[in-house]
Amino acid sequence: MSAAVIEKPLAPSAGRYANSGCGPSLVPLDIGHADYMAVTDPATAFWALVRKDQLAASLGDGELLRSYRERANDFARELHALRFELKPSAVYVNPTERCNLNCTYCYIPEGMRRSGQHMATDRLVDALARLKDYFATVMPADRKPRIIFHGAEPLMNQSALFEAIDQFKDDYVFGVQTNATLLDDKAIRFLAERNVSIGLSLDGPLAQTTDATRLTFSGSSVHDKVLRAMDALQGYASWSVIATCTEKNLDQLVPLVELFHARGVPTCMLNAVRCTLPGARTVRPDDDALAKSFIAAIERTHELYRETGRKMVVANFANILLAILAPTARRLMCDISPCGGGRAFFALAPDGGLFPCSEFIGLDHFRGGNLFTDRIEDVLQTPAFRTVTERNVDRFAPCDTCTIRHFCGSPCPAEAHEMNGGMDKVGAFCGFYEEQTRYAFRLIADGKANDFLWDGWDDGVETVFDLAL
Repeated sequence: MSAAVIEKPLAPSAGRYANSGCGPSLVPLDIGHADYMAVTDPATAFWALVRKDQLAASLGDGELLRSYRERANDFARELHALRFELKPSAVYVNPTERCNLNCTYCYIPEGMRRSGQHMATDRLVDALARLKDYFATVMPADRKPRIIFHGAEPLMNQSALFEAIDQFKDDYVFGVQTNATLLDDKAIRFLAERNVSIGLSLDGPLAQTTDATRLTFSGSSVHDKVLRAMDALQGYASWSVIATCTEKNLDQLVPLVELFHARGVPTCMLNAVRCTLPGARTVRPDDDALAKSFIAAIERTHELYRETGRKMVVANFANILLAILAPTARRLMCDISPCGGGRAFFALAPDGGLFPCSEFIGLDHFRGGNLFTDRIEDVLQTPAFRTVTERNVDRFAPCDTCTIRHFCGSPCPAEAHEMNGGMDKVGAFCGFYEEQTRYAFRLIADGKANDFLWDGWDDGVETVFDLAL
């Protein structure tokens, strides 16, 4: 999505910018609201909502533009720091290549999931010790780095996983993302006692929907096992559920969030399928259909909140809201360019291989080095990592002229590279992100945004620009 700049030439002697490409300019964005439009400076992610009958005045040389010019450099510096000056604070650790499921859209090649290697216990412990030494050089002493055990299915290597958590429970904030099939009462008790966050996966409210994309290698359903794990987690604060949105479940997203809410899920994610590998592209939904079903599900979570007083945050949508309201407060780093891969976090494979993100595991040309033989600082500067960390939506079309490019980030670099042919290409769901952003602006215009965000999200957040129009 791009929008033309509405120009208002100014006399050269005025000492002010004209909208000629040499200074701050505001671009209109139709957000589909009856009364309001957004105006933005795409270069800095600055935005304001203005009444439609005031649009011409706001784009002229009025108070809004004058006030913004005074702060434009500050906004640019803040955005630059967020995009280019972060240091890693988390690692996605894959303690095994194996998985007991054969999901249609998995980004890990089937051969690895069927017969790949586990990381031995002593090797995993050694890895966390090396990562601890690295984080001590880049993070404040009073802040713990995060380790998210990821997959494949991390609980297939449960003994090594649990030993590592026990040895480093005072050094890291731990999380486990699991398909829940091996998450029995004993495992839940172990993780809960150590305050490990637990993420599950479920794609439908009924088995027939889940089974359309998530089955074991033998073709067995896992739907009921996930529901049992959800029941067992009732009352635990640190758990969530991810649903992957495909063409197979779009018509079930509303009943799916109803199921999540009824079972006490604190936080969920409705993630568009990542189209990195060809299998995922076979279930890729149309952008417009995805946007319609996604927004209907978000709306339903709001109705449930109003009916019950209990909020269930959809984290990936909340992140889009935060990208607009408070960019530095966002909790996920997919919806920004460059993304968090190789900057805010990186991924560790079972053989010690280091990748910008778990999405790249299985793509050997994105292997930057090995934890056990290379310095992390050097790996972060390898071409494999810099190809990702230097991806910049300001430098390629159509993103370079897009009004929302710093609210969306043109995710995901892995799918852009593998599906569309390069880091200078858009991701798989350009239209979906556009509609999601318009919807977020409508909620802000209607004063509803807080209902979709975590309570206390703005604690410590400073308002740096507030101009009532």
